[in-house]
Amino acid sequence: MMPEYLRAKNQLIGTVTFAALFSIVFLLVSIPFSHNVWFQLGNSVFFLFTVLFAVTSLLIVIASKVVMYKTRGILPLTMAGYVAWNVCEVIFICLLYTILTISITSQGWGAFIPIFFNSLVYGTISLAIPYIIAGMYCSIEDKKSTIRMMNYGSVVTDEVLPPGGDKKINLYDNGGAMKLSVRSSSLLYMEADDNYIKVWYEDSGGDLRVYMLRCPLKTVEESFLGSSLMRCHRKYIVNLDKVKVLRRGRDGYELYLGNDSIDPIPVTKTYESNVLAYFNREK
Repeated sequence: MMPEYLRAKNQLIGTVTFAALFSIVFLLVSIPFSHNVWFQLGNSVFFLFTVLFAVTSLLIVIASKVVMYKTRGILPLTMAGYVAWNVCEVIFICLLYTILTISITSQGWGAFIPIFFNSLVYGTISLAIPYIIAGMYCSIEDKKSTIRMMNYGSVVTDEVLPPGGDKKINLYDNGGAMKLSVRSSSLLYMEADDNYIKVWYEDSGGDLRVYMLRCPLKTVEESFLGSSLMRCHRKYIVNLDKVKVLRRGRDGYELYLGNDSIDPIPVTKTYESNVLAYFNREK
């Protein structure tokens, strides 16, 4: 599956912004050396067409990214699907450029193929390259966050632990700063919210609390592999030791944590086998 951070709101906004700036700089540099384009600067009718095309292309990219973000919960994407989505953006904009070029110049439709392939070169440079750079940057940042996260149960603390070996779970933000330390017996579940996660836990008085942490859910999942904290949904990691009831409904399994303030947490097909294996394991 595609890493979730590639469809996060901040990532998509950053990608569009970087691609727009990169494209503007590239086109400004390339215009003086292009002999077969109608891009013009200054006071001319072609300048108006240039501005119209640039604005329209930007709106197409923005609309595409909005759809990608809005459908993240209902349309899972593989890396191949993510790449194909971006390639379609480039092809669509190149087709628009080709049609506009034929319409406003003296070239006929017989020149469609050479114009289109020429535009693919410019489109690949001005869009595909910034997409790749933005994706690599986010991948590096995600790996840094993973490295900064401590593994489950490896935290040194001077606090006396209660009988039974109750462990402390320490959660770090993207900057590597520890933001929350909670006992494993108190942590209930974590919920993804774009580049943040909501950590739901019970305080010393048994009251339900929530803490917002800037950190991808994927990073937390990798840090707690092999523990009772397990991914059951693209949005949820649940402390399975806190589950009171595992019930199969019409749409699949649901986890009940025994707290009236917490709705049943769904288990999707992707993670169903892991969750069931945990409950079916030999004691």
